Amino acid sequence: MSEIRLYVTTTEIQAGQVLDLMSVAFEDDGYAIATTEVDETKDIWEASVYMMGDEEADIHERFAAVLAEAFPSLEIEREVLPLIDWIAKSLEGLKPVRAGRFLVHGAHDRDKIRANDLSIEIEAGQAFGTGHHGTTSGCLEMIDSVIRSQSVTNALDLGTGSGVLAIAVRKLKAIPVLATDIDPIAVHVARENARNNGLVSGIHFETAPGFHSTAFSRHGPFDLIVANILAKPLMKMAPMLVRHLTVDGSVILSGILAAQRWKVLAAYNAAGMKHVKTIWRNGWVTIHLK
Repeated sequence: MSEIRLYVTTTEIQAGQVLDLMSVAFEDDGYAIATTEVDETKDIWEASVYMMGDEEADIHERFAAVLAEAFPSLEIEREVLPLIDWIAKSLEGLKPVRAGRFLVHGAHDRDKIRANDLSIEIEAGQAFGTGHHGTTSGCLEMIDSVIRSQSVTNALDLGTGSGVLAIAVRKLKAIPVLATDIDPIAVHVARENARNNGLVSGIHFETAPGFHSTAFSRHGPFDLIVANILAKPLMKMAPMLVRHLTVDGSVILSGILAAQRWKVLAAYNAAGMKHVKTIWRNGWVTIHLK
């Protein structure tokens, strides 16, 4: 299925204003948005939202509604994007990432591993999470900090993606880890990544559509839950997530834009959690609560 880009062409200032409106409309649902300079000499910019082909009608309608009041003269244009493995392409030339004691790298950078590094080797694949995104690196740093400072005996990586965070927990400490995702392809990729990192046991991977799965009661409760998802689902699942946490357990949350931090904190405060620490990375935050 093709990927579609819907965009408007305008000035730099207006493109920034459109982006702000689009952030409210689309980013909580996981749609990528961006502004791009087209012609520096003429101050021509584009503000875009990206989606799959079968979502175009709905997103076009929502985009038009966003523009209707503030920018009614802007015309929405469309572009069909070529089918490219963007994950593989984005990894071309990327350097290894250090976060806490971890080094996340591809096979071609094994020579960068130092004596005291906890190495996690992740190649381009079909699941999100290579360590280069601010949310993933923030989670890795926070996991290192939490496991150093408190007793953790049973962990959950909710929305595991590539499995990098579950692998990180297990490499830090030989405890049972449950790694779940709603996408069976992600679960398969994460399991293979764990094996490629020498972890043939200790992490249980399972496809689980939210907390309706019995996996959480079978393997829980957990004294550490890591969830790198998006702000809106994190807020919605707060009461259920806390029910699977031990007394005095810790939660690490990410996939949260800095501007969304207070809403997420409010949802978890209402569920009985207290803020401990926030890490800021490239406009994203990672939050530790107890």
